[in-house]
Amino acid sequence: MSTSTAVSTTTPLVELSDTHVVHKARSGGLFTRDRVYALTGADFTVAPGETVGVVGESGCGKSTLAKVLVGVQPPTSGQVSFRGDDLWTMKAAERRSAIGTGTGMIFQDPSTALNRRLTVRQILRDPLDVHRRGTTRERDERVRELMGLVGLPRALADGLPGQLSGGQRQRVAIARALALSPDLVVADEPTSALDVSVRAQILNLLLDLKERLGLALVFVSHDIQTVRRMSDRVITMYLGRIVEESPADEVTDGARHPYTRALFSATPGLLDPIDPIPLVGPVPSATHPPSGCPFRTRCWKATEVCAEAMPEFTAASIPGHRFRCHHPVEEGRATRDLVAQAVAAVPDVPTKPVADAPDTTSSVQPHGPKDPREP
Repeated sequence: MSTSTAVSTTTPLVELSDTHVVHKARSGGLFTRDRVYALTGADFTVAPGETVGVVGESGCGKSTLAKVLVGVQPPTSGQVSFRGDDLWTMKAAERRSAIGTGTGMIFQDPSTALNRRLTVRQILRDPLDVHRRGTTRERDERVRELMGLVGLPRALADGLPGQLSGGQRQRVAIARALALSPDLVVADEPTSALDVSVRAQILNLLLDLKERLGLALVFVSHDIQTVRRMSDRVITMYLGRIVEESPADEVTDGARHPYTRALFSATPGLLDPIDPIPLVGPVPSATHPPSGCPFRTRCWKATEVCAEAMPEFTAASIPGHRFRCHHPVEEGRATRDLVAQAVAAVPDVPTKPVADAPDTTSSVQPHGPKDPREP
C-alpha cells in the first residue's frame, strides 16, 4: 500500500544515469582478474518525499545501489546526481558536505553499525560534531530531540550499545541517520536482524518519521510484502540490472516482467495462496553474466532473441510502470495462469520457488536458448 498519494514532480533528489559498478574479483588468470558486474546500466530517480522499494534475490545489486545513492560507492562509469549536481565531478570536500548533510543511511545490523565504545549521546552527537552544526548547547538539545523523535527514553543517553535491546539499537541508528535533517534516507534491510515482535515497531516508526519530516526513503528488503506496504514505487533487480519499475499497488498482480511475477508468487499468502512459479536452470554468475537478458537461463518464456540483446525499457499502460523484457507477461494475466504455463514449459522439473540464497551448483540444465558466445 502506498504511503503517499502524490509525489513531487520537481527536480529529482537523486538521479542515476547509465550507472555501472564493476569490481575486480580474486579469481581469474595469471595476469588478469575476473570482474564482478555488481551494477549494470542503472537509470533511477528518487523524488523529494517519495518512498522507493528495492527487491530482488541476494546478490542482485540492491546493497550496491544503496551505497551508490549515498556516495559510499563511486560508480565505475555513468553519472550520479544529487540535487541536480554531479557528485563525482565535485571536489571531495563539497561532495562530503553534500552527501554527509543531505543523506542518511540505516544499516542492516545495528549491533555492528554502532561503535560499541561510545555512549548513545556520543553516537548521536558525532555527526553534529563532524559537520560543526550549532553550539555545544544546541548539539546537546538536538541529541535530546532525536531521542524523543525515535521513542528512546532520556535515561539511555549514557548507555552503551551493548546495554540496549536490538530494537533500541536500531532506534539509535535511525536517530543518527536523521541527526543532520537529511532529505534522503536509505534503509538497507533495516529489520532483518530484529525479532519479529520488534520489526513492526521499527517499520511503523519509519513510516511515521517519513510523513512527519517529509523524507525521501529508499527501502531495501527481502521482505516483499513489507516493501509493497511501505513504498510508493517498487524497483525489481536481477543480476545487477533494474528489470522493472512499478507503482507499489500494481506490483503483485500487474507486474509485466516474468521475474517480478515469480518473485512475488514465492511470497506466502493466507487469503489466496498459490504455488510459486517454478524457476529452473542455473543461476547466472555476476562474474560471467549471460548475453542478452540475464534472466533467460531461468525463464520459461525465453527464446533465441533473449540471448541476442538486453531489451530496452518499455512503458506499460499505467503511468510510472516500465519493464525490460522481450516476452512480457500479458497485461491482466493472473499469476495462477503463469504457474501453469511455467510448469507446462518444464514438465519434468520439480517446482522450485525463488530462493533467497539459490544453489548455484544445481545440475539442472537451462531450458532457455544457448548463449551464442558459447562454443
